[in-house]
Amino acid sequence: MQDLWGSFQAAFALIVQMDADLAEIVLLSLQVTTAAVLIACLLGFPLGALLAVGRFPGRAILSVLTNATMGLPPVVVGLLVYLMLSQSGPFAVLNLLYTPTAMIIAQVILVTPIVAALTAQVVEDLNVEYDDLLRVMGASRLQTVTTLLWDARASLMTAALAGFGRAFAEVGAVMIVGGNINHVTRVMTTAIALETSKGALALALALGIVLLMISILINASLMALRSSTRTTAHA
Repeated sequence: MQDLWGSFQAAFALIVQMDADLAEIVLLSLQVTTAAVLIACLLGFPLGALLAVGRFPGRAILSVLTNATMGLPPVVVGLLVYLMLSQSGPFAVLNLLYTPTAMIIAQVILVTPIVAALTAQVVEDLNVEYDDLLRVMGASRLQTVTTLLWDARASLMTAALAGFGRAFAEVGAVMIVGGNINHVTRVMTTAIALETSKGALALALALGIVLLMISILINASLMALRSSTRTTAHA
């Protein structure tokens, strides 16, 4: 029990003192996840809107695939990206394996379906409400999509935060494609797994505490956005 308490004390000391290794790992985690979520939003918002208002051959199949890939096993995604970027893969010439870029690619694949599916649901509901008005105004398909996306911006922020939470807690895919290399691709989740296996509980606990605090912040932001959206809707 004393050893455990000592580990917690050492962990809090690392956080308070902003240990260099701790700060580096947290910063890389934020950089990778933020980049992945931004790219996922750039892809997922228009894809979701297209699924909501578009009428084209294969739409139903694409919608099913988008919803199905929301539950993609991270290790499978990591394996597929690894095969694509490995020396025997089609993108070996890019030399991206075991780099932060490879980790971003894996997270984008995991997060984009989530963002797209949530966007499709929100935009489809709005389209039902505003369809007649937009038709009377003679809005084109592109103008309709743009208008609905702008009107749904608060809900889309919720989708982005949901994707951020999914990506930030990811460990399997990023470990496979990133390699958990110190000072290069070591992020919070992979570092926690490594430090725990080494018995270095102080750093593992410190990272776990920071990860938990960020997760709480994300969930609090989600709740605040949902509450704000409901208030606006009733106003």
